[in-house]
This record gives sequence, structure tokens and C-alpha cells, in this order.
Amino acid sequence: MSSENTLDDEDTFKILIATDVHLGYLEKNAIRGNDTYQTFEEILQCAKDKKVDFILLGGDLFHDNKPSRRSLHICTTLLRKYCMGDSPVTFNILSDQTTNFNTTQFPWVNYQDENLNISIPVFSIHGNHDDPTGAEGLCALDLLSAAGLVNHFGHSNSVERIEISPILMQKGNTKLALFGLGSIPDERLYRMFVNKQVSMLRPKEDQDDWFNLFTIHQNRSKHGPTNYIPEQFLDDFLDLVVWGHEHECLITPTRNEQQHFYVTQPGSSVATSLSPGEATKKHIGLLRVKGRKMNLQKIPLKTVRQFITQDVVLADYEDLFTPDTHQVTKKVEDLCYAKVTEMIEEAERERLGCPLTPEKPLIRLRVDYSGGFEAFSTSRFSQKFVDCVANPKDIIHFMRRREQKVDFKDEVNVDYSKLVKTVAVEGLRVEDLVKQYFEAAEQKVQLSLLTEQGMGKAIQEFVDKDEKDAIEELIRYQLEKTQRHLQARGVTTEQDIDMEVRQFRDSKKNTTEEENEIREAMNRAKAHRIERGENPEDRNISDELGDVALDSDEGSDPFPPPSRGRGRGGRARGGRGRGRGSTASEPKPAGRACSRKSAAASQSKNIMQAFLAPSQKFFSKGSTSSAAEEITIDDSDEDIPARKVTKPPSRSSSASFSKYSSQSQSQSSRGVDFEDSDDEEDNPFKGPSHRSRR
Repeated sequence: MSSENTLDDEDTFKILIATDVHLGYLEKNAIRGNDTYQTFEEILQCAKDKKVDFILLGGDLFHDNKPSRRSLHICTTLLRKYCMGDSPVTFNILSDQTTNFNTTQFPWVNYQDENLNISIPVFSIHGNHDDPTGAEGLCALDLLSAAGLVNHFGHSNSVERIEISPILMQKGNTKLALFGLGSIPDERLYRMFVNKQVSMLRPKEDQDDWFNLFTIHQNRSKHGPTNYIPEQFLDDFLDLVVWGHEHECLITPTRNEQQHFYVTQPGSSVATSLSPGEATKKHIGLLRVKGRKMNLQKIPLKTVRQFITQDVVLADYEDLFTPDTHQVTKKVEDLCYAKVTEMIEEAERERLGCPLTPEKPLIRLRVDYSGGFEAFSTSRFSQKFVDCVANPKDIIHFMRRREQKVDFKDEVNVDYSKLVKTVAVEGLRVEDLVKQYFEAAEQKVQLSLLTEQGMGKAIQEFVDKDEKDAIEELIRYQLEKTQRHLQARGVTTEQDIDMEVRQFRDSKKNTTEEENEIREAMNRAKAHRIERGENPEDRNISDELGDVALDSDEGSDPFPPPSRGRGRGGRARGGRGRGRGSTASEPKPAGRACSRKSAAASQSKNIMQAFLAPSQKFFSKGSTSSAAEEITIDDSDEDIPARKVTKPPSRSSSASFSKYSSQSQSQSSRGVDFEDSDDEEDNPFKGPSHRSRR
């Protein structure tokens, strides 16, 4: 018996982890059209070969909010082929499934359905590409859930408060609490974390016996002041966080020294952009959990198309040419040709011995031509590599540094780092571009009637969701409301009108009134479609506009009004109904009756508390905190053993919950230890007898 099989006993959970599959990406492309489907099949085949207990997907299973019939057909076919069968499922679910799977009329896990024969259950949260939309708040995962192929969890209907209730699983003596939170606009979720409107439910009894696994789909890297979710916002009782949405493969778990949990970022299964982060080798993870200990094995994907990128700064080749050199453009083109040829040869060498890897690689050469150089024709250049690469039209990407004029008040102390900045455009969202444009043109081309947030949201609906009426309806609605305001104020002169319009616009910025206006404009667009006889389900209009990003947390209402549609928070579950919850111990956030001044005063305090290190947070009397320990992580494509030593688990279990607010500190800080398995090659779960968690 192999050493791997000796690890997989009746007490060990085996979980295959993958995120951002993006089924249907470039499906109409003659070369890359089948890439996502082949990789998804490889993931399912791996799960079947490894005989995992279940598959955990971290969002963005589909690339489009409305996937094509071909995408749905292939996905359904593959799930039925690999996830249905006679193999028994050897773990039980102890939690209330009507709460865990609250988006379907069949609120129970699919393998317990007497009409289905499931051998490998699939649990998935939704991402920002396949998020719920429309009046019913449905997404593509709900279709698969209704068909009994996927267990969609982590969906929330409330925009006022999110309560994340875990799926409690037990296999032998191992207890696993699976938390999940589907994609929510980062700005709104950030604000809810700061206002302590996000809480996690935990079992009331034997809390230290559960291994806590959390799946999230949000920005991990900082794209703006509130356009990401800091790891410090997550509760410290978690053991492992599976982070979706970020496409760079950083699957080797990293320890958060403040919260004492580990984070794994599997990244996307295929490259959906030609950015450097996508060039890292793609992996999925095989997670083993036994008791309070865990082990993560990196599994490289073999069907992923190779992607090689390289940067060239023309100013560094002064020995070959300068901007004044005769026929310098021809010399630059020859240099780029040689670089691209080298990358193609490198990809061919790496592909040897991997027959499943597609033949034509993705090649991206980023050329910095600042300093007086000129760009050459990329279309003519690309014709030389049509038969060699998968992306001949966009092999070359020209970029240059933009010189910005700085008004120096102090001519002595000059910050020369501000003189030259590299322009970064890749990875920006539509609403980010709108905001940056109006911030840069604030003095000359400032919006006087519309708000940047409203325009950004309307353009986002138009671009991302193909909502052709969003911009028109927003302009028409805000114009009508401004006209009514001017009539009520009795303004007549042109100068007074301009001043009153600007004041009226500024008074609504970053407030609940602005969100309500945008929501009403989107509802009017939907009503007009119905009048024209169009099916409202044919479009991706959002009836709930709680995801409107605010520039600042100050002055915002901590409780935006509830609405139907795209809400992705948790249904208010607390302690009603099934005796699952207990009252929260944390102080309640300020309500609507509180003044703006008091809300703003507490805002900065909440933000600081959210980022405090565990040693700075308040502990109950008698609580202890374990110190962070030095660890070693093997970064190869082999098993990454992990140990977590705790007190012996109790065999009693309970389905009742207690509520833990985000940023609250548990009674003891815990950490997961990742170490090499040189001492115990046969059992990486085994820990030293002299170590125990206090």
C-alpha cells in the first residue's frame, strides 16, 4: 500500500480545491475555444482518481453571467460524467441544510437526494462573473443546483447584515465547519466589515473540536482605499482560508501572523488576461483534514496552455540603438522578433513530455518605448507568428512612462520619485476608469448634474451586463429629479441654477439617497422593458443596487435599505426558528437615528480596531494567546504537510450556534503549523507529543 493511501483513513477528509475556472472564456476562438473545458475536465478527472470526499470551488465557475448554451451543456455533461456514480459518500452533514442551501427549492445536499446517485459532491460559492442577477436573484450555479449537480452555498439575501452559517460535516472523528461567502462588491463588504455587520456562526459546544475552513471570493490585493478585503477583517478562529478571485497562483499556504490562520490562493485554472500574474504555473490543491491537523498537496495542471511573458526596456539597449539611430524602428522590431522567438523556443522545451499541454503557447512581450522611441506596426509584426502562437494579434504590448508635472512649493526638498511614474492600465475595472477620469478632470470637465458613482454604475451595467438602457434611464431620472428640485426652490437666474445644481449634486454624493436614486433608475429601465414587451429575464439588470461603491465610509448609512434582487449577503438567521443562534456579544452598530457626526466619529475608530493585531485586542479574563512559531514550507509540487496540535477532540457534537462578529477575538489565538514531513514520511498528520494548544 502506498504511503498516500495510508493517510486516507476513515477519519480523513480529502478535498479538491480549485477557483476561477471561467468556463466559456473565449469559447468562440478557433484556437483557445476549448481550453477552459479541457482544464475543467482535468480537474474533475483528478478528483475521481484521488477519490476525494468532495470538490470545493471558490467562485467564477463560469466566465459570463449568462453562460452560453454550449457552456452549460458541457459543464452539465462533465459533472454528470465524473460526479455521478455508485461510490459511497462517507461523511455526514450535521447542520441545518435549509439554512446552508437557501437558494433552491431542494434545500438539502445533492448526495442525500434519493433521486440522484452522487459519488463526488461539488460545493461552490458564486463569483463576480457568475453572480446572482435579475428580479429573482438567480445565477448559473442555481441552475446546476436545481439539477442536483452542484451544492451552491454562501449566498446571502440581506444588504443590512451578513451572518455566515457553516456547513457542519463529520467524517469519523473529524469535524469540519465549511464557511462560504459569495462575491459581494468590495466597497460595500469593506464598509460592512468596518461597521461590524458581518458575523460568523459557530457551534455553541465543542468549538475547539471543529476545523474551520472559509471560502471567499474578493479582492485580496489592495486596488484602492476600500476596494479590497484585508485579511485582518476575517475572524481569528479560522484555520484555513481559500481565497478566490485573484488569478495569480499562490497556492502554497501563507500564515497570517496577526490572525493566526493560513491563506491559500489557488488562482485561476486558465489565463484570462495576458498579465504577469497569470504567467505563474497553474495548480489545484488536494487538502487533507484529520482532526485538527491538515495537509495540502499542490497538483500542477497539465492541460493549461503555456503563457510566457517578458519585459523589454528599449532605453537599456543603448549599445544597439538610440532614438536618433538610422532606421531605429526596424532595429527595435528585429529585437522584438528575436525575443519572441526565444520565448516560443522556451515554451516548446517546457512542453516536451507533456502531451496534454496545447501546442501553441501564449506569448506577451511588453515593450517600454519611453525616451523618444516610436512604436511599430503590431499587425504586420504579428503575421510572422500566426502559426506559432495562440494569440498572434496581441503579442506586443507597448507602454511608456508618463512624465507628470509636479508643483514644487519647496524647491529644496524635492521628491524625485514623483517625477516619473509608470502608467498601469491592466486590471482596472470600468468604474475605476470612470472615477479616475473625473478625478483627473475635476476642474475642467467636472460633472455638474450626475455623480461619478452613478455614472460608473450605469456604465458598469452597460459594459458587464449588456444593459443598454442603464445610462439613458439614469440620466433621465436624475435630470427629472434635479428639475423638480429647482422648481421647488424657485431658482430663475442662470448663475443661481448652476450653483443650486452643484450643491444638490454634492449633497447626495456617497449617501443612501444616491444609492436609492440609482436603484430607482435601474427599476425604471426594467419597467420600460416590460412595456416594450421584452422579457425582463433576458437581461442582467440588477434590481438591488446595494453594491454601489462609495468613495468614503464617512457620512454613509451603516444600514442601507433592503431590496430584492442581487443581494448576496446572508439571510438573517440569528437565534430564531431552529435554536441555532445566540445573541451577539459585540456592541451594535449605530442605527439610522444616530447623527452623522457620531457615525463619522466612530468610523475611524472601527477601522483602527479592524486592523489591530491580536495582542492589541481585548481579551476576556483568563484567555491566552499562543505565540507565532517559526515554520518551513516546501514550495515544490509535492505534498505540503501541515500539523495542527490541539487538545483531544470531544466526540459530542451540537448543531446549535453562537454568533461571532467579525474582528472579534476568540478566547484563544491559534495557528496552523506547516512543516516538512522528513521525520514522519508516512504520516504528515502526526504531531510531536510535547506540543499542545493552550
